[in-house]
Amino acid sequence: MTFAVGGRAELAGFRVSGFETVGSTNALALDAARNGDDGQHWFAALEQTEGRGRQGRRWVSQKGNLAASLLLVFDRAGDFSGLGFVAGVALAHAIKSLAPGLDAALKWPNDLLIGGGKASGILLEAQGLAGGRQALAIGIGVNVVAAPADLPYPATSLAELGAALSAEAVFCALSDSFADTFDLWGGGAGLADVLAIWRRHARGIGEPIAVSLSSGRLDGIFEALDDRGRLVLRDKSGGLNIVSAGDVHFGSAASATGR
Repeated sequence: MTFAVGGRAELAGFRVSGFETVGSTNALALDAARNGDDGQHWFAALEQTEGRGRQGRRWVSQKGNLAASLLLVFDRAGDFSGLGFVAGVALAHAIKSLAPGLDAALKWPNDLLIGGGKASGILLEAQGLAGGRQALAIGIGVNVVAAPADLPYPATSLAELGAALSAEAVFCALSDSFADTFDLWGGGAGLADVLAIWRRHARGIGEPIAVSLSSGRLDGIFEALDDRGRLVLRDKSGGLNIVSAGDVHFGSAASATGR
């Protein structure tokens, strides 16, 4: 087992610590920040036993899949949610570079779908540090060899789709594509460019969807992604709803919705 960043990532100052098994790569990254790590540091593993997903869910991952978290440390606190789109674009580019025949698409806000099944998820976690600084862990899990069973949504793996890749190879490509997209993001000044690329990889824009929110459910048409990366949903009455966070459902969950 040898994790290594790609050549472009190395030139940009990124590095990696690799592991066979960990509890959570995001937890490792944030612990490192509290202990003085200055960031641009990946933590990658073939297995994690306490993986975390969005909204407190568990991220289940079989050994041989990729669990990777990037630690970034900023001089001051801020809204770095746009980096979730950086990660999504980077992941889509990495998968397409390794397996160009796969139909990889991005699902708002932070999933990668291949052939309609979830193949990867992204989780951002922030931590305040001494002196007003802020740490951000960008966790990315990729189903390389297997997808978990008994999920309430379709899931798939690269191996199931015929792409015989290793977690190390996926990570190396991801590290390079992230370095490129992070440079494009440029501290937030290039977010519009990142979102434009994200939209080109998006699934569902212009289609009926349902969005599960903490306050209930919205049905309508996925109208657009706004300039902050929020979902714009047109409801049955024609009104526009701006959604900052939620779970998007396609297909039968939204089939009763029309324009």
